[in-house]
Amino acid sequence: MKVTTIITTIITRTWVAMICGLLLAATAEASDYRIKAGDTLRVEVLEDATINRDVLVGPDGSISVPLVGTIAVGGKTRGQASDSLAAALAPNFAKRPNVLVSLQAQRRATGGTVSRKVYVIGEVNNPGYVDVSRNTTLLQALALAGGVTDFAAVKRIQLRRVTDAGETVYRFNYRQVLDGVSNVGTSAVFGGDVIVVPTRRLFE
Repeated sequence: MKVTTIITTIITRTWVAMICGLLLAATAEASDYRIKAGDTLRVEVLEDATINRDVLVGPDGSISVPLVGTIAVGGKTRGQASDSLAAALAPNFAKRPNVLVSLQAQRRATGGTVSRKVYVIGEVNNPGYVDVSRNTTLLQALALAGGVTDFAAVKRIQLRRVTDAGETVYRFNYRQVLDGVSNVGTSAVFGGDVIVVPTRRLFE
């Protein structure tokens, strides 16, 4: 074998080893990432694709998933969150389902600026945040989030607002708003508000 061929082989193997090492280090670092409030996660269940969705981690570190409801994932790794969801979903399947939780987007730092975003989490078609103006109403914010899903508990929607006095939770019946019985849907929302659309319970 020529000397140049030997040298080329050694260099190639060295580069391959370095790349593999970097990939393994990156994988290890990624697996240690701890989920935070404001992160967007992708939940996928191999046995039931109707559950698959992007979910926003709420201020309390929880997410809302069909058949499970609200479950805490804040502070957990993605592997731990997958295990927790699989265990919670298990009673609904013949055997423990295969669940994958991946990170879609990390929480954005606000830099101390005044928030003009309303966070919509739970059973809406596009969970996350929506930019609001001064006159944006509760119904408009829900519409900007794509509306509620078929799994939504429309009678138990919450508007959570934090002020200097603490957090206040306003509950309203979305069905009554649609039927014209209540006008709460015209109430204005403010930057920093969180709209929570819970998952419907069995027979609800």
